[in-house]
Parts: sequence; structure tokens; C-alpha cells
Amino acid sequence: MARSEFDDIRAHIDAEADHPEDLLMVARSLLSDLEEVRMREALLQSHYLRLLTAARATVAAETAGHPQPLTFLRDELAKRGQLPATDEEVTQILADAHTAAVLLAELEKSAPERTGSGGPRLRACTGVSRTLRR
Repeated sequence: MARSEFDDIRAHIDAEADHPEDLLMVARSLLSDLEEVRMREALLQSHYLRLLTAARATVAAETAGHPQPLTFLRDELAKRGQLPATDEEVTQILADAHTAAVLLAELEKSAPERTGSGGPRLRACTGVSRTLRR
């Protein structure tokens, strides 16, 4: 959800504070969005774990002297349709990787050091106890 959408929701809540049915509709919509985001996050974590496992297996295979250490990584990338097919694609991927490395290094240099809890704590919801449908 984009920041402007959150701002729109806040404005709607402020304008419609005396119309509980509208606020309930907004709450249901937000819960649906949250569930969708959590599902996407779980899927991304799964992909990340597969790639990390393949990368670690590749390094371990190289260390062990395996004749084709890239097998694990190639297989995982092939499953996702991410193997480069042309020389032009190879060149573009290498350029993108270099650019990403430079950008990440700059971000790490300019990122403020985090200490403590990392920000304000959110208050727990209080009020009438109820259960949500699952």
C-alpha cells in the first residue's frame, strides 16, 4: 500500500468519525490488504531461502572440489526462469549487479546508526474483546 493510500485512509477516518459502518468497511479492507502482504512476504521469504540454500550449496561444492559446483545455483535459477539466455542479457545482468553494489554501499554509508528499540512503540489495541473470522 502506497503512502498516499494511508494518507487517504487517515483523511477518510477523520472525516467519517461519526459513521461507524464506513470505518468498519475501511478496517475490513485494511485487514484484507494486510493478509495479502503477509502472503507475499511468506512467498518472498521462501524464494530467498531457496536462493540462499542454493548459494551456500554452491560454495560448499566448490570448497569440496565438486567438478560442477554451480549446479545447485543453476538449477534454482532455471526453475525461476532467471538464467541469462544471451550475451546481451549477461552484460545487462553484470551491469545491474555492479550498479546495485554501488547503490547499496552508498546506502550503508549514509544510513544512521540504530540504537535502542529503533523507534516508537505502537500501542496495543484495547476495547471490546471479539474474535476475528479465520
